[in-house]
Amino acid sequence: MKILVLNSGSSSLKYQLFDMTDESVLAKGLVERIGLEGSLLTHRPANKEKQVINTDIPDHTTAIQLVLDALTNPDYGVISSMDEIGAVGHRIVHGGSVFTETTIINDEVVAEIEKLIPLAPLHNPPGIAGIKACRSILPNVPQVAVFDTAFHQSMPEVSYIYGLPYEYFEKYGIRRYGFHGTSHRYVSHRAAEILGEPLEDLKMITCHLGNGSSIAAIDKGKVMDTTMGFTPLEGLMMGARSGNVDPAIISFIMEKENLTIKEVDELLNKKSGFLGVSGVSSDLRNVEEAASEGNYRAQLAIDMFYQKIVRFIGAFVAEINGIDVLVFTAGIGENSPQMREAVCDKLEFLCLFIDKEKNKFRGEEREISRPGSKVKVFVIPTNEELMIARDTATLVK
Repeated sequence: MKILVLNSGSSSLKYQLFDMTDESVLAKGLVERIGLEGSLLTHRPANKEKQVINTDIPDHTTAIQLVLDALTNPDYGVISSMDEIGAVGHRIVHGGSVFTETTIINDEVVAEIEKLIPLAPLHNPPGIAGIKACRSILPNVPQVAVFDTAFHQSMPEVSYIYGLPYEYFEKYGIRRYGFHGTSHRYVSHRAAEILGEPLEDLKMITCHLGNGSSIAAIDKGKVMDTTMGFTPLEGLMMGARSGNVDPAIISFIMEKENLTIKEVDELLNKKSGFLGVSGVSSDLRNVEEAASEGNYRAQLAIDMFYQKIVRFIGAFVAEINGIDVLVFTAGIGENSPQMREAVCDKLEFLCLFIDKEKNKFRGEEREISRPGSKVKVFVIPTNEELMIARDTATLVK
């Protein structure tokens, strides 16, 4: 079976086509600037030259048709016709409390995802646009929704209810949902597979560290807690997001700076984190470079990030009463040996020890714990698209 995986953004569309007989990627690509001037498709077929197609792409339906045309093109396509596509898997960011697992899409499911737009106003609408476009172009092909929030729905109530009047949870669904669930699920399953042990026998902390970052505590294969909350703003300091702050700071800044709700929301989501503290960039690589040149604020931002990772790992180890496995993934987790070493050095009280020579690499799957370490430490490149493809194939079959 061949599975097309789509990740729809407001003005972009990422895709991968998998052959599930061996889980190989036949092609992948990115449509950029949908509905804007200068729109284009970058198509990367396996074992063929990359193709860049510059054309007007006014909406997601046009974008998806362009992708399908590229996949079936006689010169740079990888399938002979659209009939070879057995199903389409859609990444949907927010499934709320309604969707706790991967779901076959029908009219009722689309309606429920639309109801969740207030919880994810930036992310769910483009996901819905991708679904509707695919259903119109491929009406006889099964469509499947895979939710970023679903893996975290195993959290107990004590972990997801806020210390607010309970009625706000009942009326508006205000609770902690967690995000990056597909990534946390993939790397936790992969770590158990590498160890040759059932996931249900392991206590694990998974660290998805990138421009957006979250950590999850997984016990017996279920998420017990995670750092992101009602939105992806909660938790760790990130590229441009503040992470946890005293809520009273918000009204204080609004009053002092005469900011609107929209402006303070933009401040917390787009002007804080590495960018806000360092004044250099939201990209940790640029911040590290500035720190190496003696920039005090850049080094402060790095130290704050490391400290908060250690803080959450320590809290989660206590919460699940132990740790067998620690996993680093995503852009920073996979590519920053300095971060991994700095964090693990603070965790030696857990009898967690890494081989600092083995740790000197980027972007590979590797165990970095030393012999004798009571905690296994892995770097596992995340593969959310493969997880979506697997879920889609399993459900359709």
